[in-house]
Amino acid sequence: MPQQPDQSPLPFPEASGRADTPAAPSAAPGAEAGTGGSGPAPRPPGRVRAPRAPRPPLWARMLGRLLAPWIGLKIEPPEPEQFVDRRPVCYVLEDYGLSNALILDRACRSAGMPSPLQPLPGDPLGRKRAYVALSRRNAGSALNALAPGKRSPQKTHSESLARLLEAHRADPALDVQLLPVSIFVGRSPDKASGWFSVLFSENWALVGRFRRLLAILLNGRDTLVRFAAPVDLRASIAEDLTPERTVRKVSRVLRTHFNRIREAVIGPDLSTRRLLVDKVLSASAVKDAIADQARRDDSKPEDAWKKAYGYAYEIAADYSHPVVRSASFLLTTVWNRIFRGVLVHHLDALKAAAPGHEIVYVPSHRSHMDYLLLSYLLYTKGIVPPHIVAGINLNLPVIGTLLRKGGAFFIRRSIRGNALYSTVLAEYVAQLVAGGYSIEYFIEGGRSRTGRLLAPKGGMVSMTVRAFLRQPTRPVLFQPVYIGYEKLMEGTSYLDELSGKTKPKESIWQLLWGIPKVLRSNYGQVVVNFGEAIPLADMLATHASAWDGKPLPDEERPDWLSRTVDATAQRIQEHINRAADVNPINLLALALLSTPKHAMGESDLLAQIALSKTLLTEVPYSDLVTVTPHSPAEIVAHGEEIGALNRVAHPLGDVFRVDDDTAVLLSYFRNNVVHLYTASAWIACCFLHNRRMSHANLLRLGRAVYPFLQGELFLPWDAHTFAERIDRTIAVFVHEGLLKRVSDDDGGIFQRNAGQTDEVFRLRALGHPLQQAFERYYIAISVLAKNGPGTLGAGELEGLCQLAAQRLSLLYAPAAPEFFDKSLFRGFIRKLRELELVKLDGNSKLTFDQRLDAWARDAKIILGRELRHTIEKVSPEAVKPASEPQPAAD
Repeated sequence: MPQQPDQSPLPFPEASGRADTPAAPSAAPGAEAGTGGSGPAPRPPGRVRAPRAPRPPLWARMLGRLLAPWIGLKIEPPEPEQFVDRRPVCYVLEDYGLSNALILDRACRSAGMPSPLQPLPGDPLGRKRAYVALSRRNAGSALNALAPGKRSPQKTHSESLARLLEAHRADPALDVQLLPVSIFVGRSPDKASGWFSVLFSENWALVGRFRRLLAILLNGRDTLVRFAAPVDLRASIAEDLTPERTVRKVSRVLRTHFNRIREAVIGPDLSTRRLLVDKVLSASAVKDAIADQARRDDSKPEDAWKKAYGYAYEIAADYSHPVVRSASFLLTTVWNRIFRGVLVHHLDALKAAAPGHEIVYVPSHRSHMDYLLLSYLLYTKGIVPPHIVAGINLNLPVIGTLLRKGGAFFIRRSIRGNALYSTVLAEYVAQLVAGGYSIEYFIEGGRSRTGRLLAPKGGMVSMTVRAFLRQPTRPVLFQPVYIGYEKLMEGTSYLDELSGKTKPKESIWQLLWGIPKVLRSNYGQVVVNFGEAIPLADMLATHASAWDGKPLPDEERPDWLSRTVDATAQRIQEHINRAADVNPINLLALALLSTPKHAMGESDLLAQIALSKTLLTEVPYSDLVTVTPHSPAEIVAHGEEIGALNRVAHPLGDVFRVDDDTAVLLSYFRNNVVHLYTASAWIACCFLHNRRMSHANLLRLGRAVYPFLQGELFLPWDAHTFAERIDRTIAVFVHEGLLKRVSDDDGGIFQRNAGQTDEVFRLRALGHPLQQAFERYYIAISVLAKNGPGTLGAGELEGLCQLAAQRLSLLYAPAAPEFFDKSLFRGFIRKLRELELVKLDGNSKLTFDQRLDAWARDAKIILGRELRHTIEKVSPEAVKPASEPQPAAD
């Protein structure tokens, strides 16, 4: 059965108080007020209760009885009369509305407090009521329609407060307690609530009469009334400010209090697209960019401002809690239909570390489902979903609107040369970081088509770091997330792209046509692993020791900034890999793709899977790596069930195989976890063409090749630690009978079996995932050597290496898709330059010396003679200009 994700409502923290308006303590369990006939709550011994006011007007009592069946109250704190004494009480509501007044009256009667529907002594408000409100939510409550003739004229929040404060100035004996009361109708529908109820749950949006009426009818039984300590009006008067300033100050204090209570009860205000856009456009950096744009275009400043406004609205999210909650109901059904389960690991560590931090989620990016899965899981686990960076290509009709309301904000793929757009985007991100909004983005830039993590792009990381440095008040925490699939719904598309076809452009029709196929498919199980969080403060302490902790102006670009961004991006990728999940398809791919025909006998396949699991247990990569608990037989059965392999019956024993297209897709899942087997694959490769090798030589060669493997696979160790892992892995090989020690000289000499034994077969299968990486390295060395020093630039070398790899794949055994990936050659060349094995001369050409020859000699130990000869043969030379003299023919 599919795993049912937790659909419990979000647990919000209690409100944090302030000196003048402290938040009330939380209610005790079961402290729910009864209906109108309930008696008053008990009061603490010795406390003097305020005198009970006369009964409310008849119309209020009648409407209260009409409302009573639809309202279930929870009062916090359970004894709110602790806040009042014998002085008159004037309640303050966040917004006007008859429904709020009736709910407040019922809560006060339940708690034995004065009624808000009776005038204060002397009626200083002039409205025969004992409550005021700060604002009017679109003309108030729907229940106003139930009381003909009672509709109030439009008033501002300052008029009633101004009259009350003026009465205090005129009468020194008057001392009214101003008691703030927050009312929430349907603040957090639980998992049993219907979709319609969620749409009308409490949020930050201003609502009208009809919506408020529906909210009461659907969610009124979950109504919270929260009282807080009173505001001292006499103290405000004593400050001797002008009447207008006094009103503004008291209003500001009350508004801040209500916002804090609302944020604590229903979460932060995430539906602030317009407010964020206003803040972005009013920032000094954006104003300067608008002025520069107007000068460049020779246009009016108003036109440049409109362009900036358009960019901001194109980017900004429009988060909607009802839409997110409604989507959670839909996605629960979808996940349970297409997945066998969605497992989450290590989330508790994030929950413990998150309070007080700005969280930046940085997941691996392998499918469009990544967006939906992570937000859905966070929401169902009680965490507010993040604002998500999405490519502008996903801003499709209808779909784009829904994604915006789910928290997505859209950015263009390329912003080079557009200074105004770049400034607006950077300011928008800065406002999110400063506002405490969690963010999610994929530092790989796009979805991986090969299954490996892609080289990180530092653009969003840089914006995040600069936003923190500009306002270093809320610490930033990068949260790496590994998302592992057993089957990709984009698999066919990836297969076409890897074979050379153009990536199809996203469209609404493409999506709609694909939905029926997706819903009919079985995509196995999904695992979401939360890696070790990375505090930005730690990265700054290591790479930016010159920073003094003070805000850094936007125009400053210190040398350590790019260094810190690059190191942070690299660390994120390493931590994603350290939280990998090994699922059944990963293990099947590792085994089956290691044979020329992608086939194995049943007994060999089971043994190879068991060996792969043993290596992960005996030499663990990280304590955050998760491994499928299923036995090898169960793994094979699961692979058959979801169509990852085919069983071919045979009298001498069944054979499992995959066809060529499936093999390409399986290479994707092998690449998800190939980094976990780096040490074992390295040792196995060393013995593919060598029957014996000394322990010292194994370690020396391992240290030499490790920097290239580290750059390609985002490995977290230094060369010394990698050598220690080689030692531990050798011990496992000896225990499993794959190697044996034949001499103790020079730290030991190890030997594999001769001939084609089962042990040699298993050793060859372990080495296969990295074999083609060493072939790529040798191709680059061979092309350099054939063309000579000072001949090729880095870009030219990349192109020639790709051509050689493609030709090698066409002429001989088909290679994995990443074999001729230009970016991998680029990374290898970059690492050669970092190690100074090659350098750029004055003409930007690559030069090298005998050290590169030594590295090539070491490569001969790993690669067979025939393969080296083939690579040297297909390695091309650069095409020389026609003006250059050609050497004479022999």
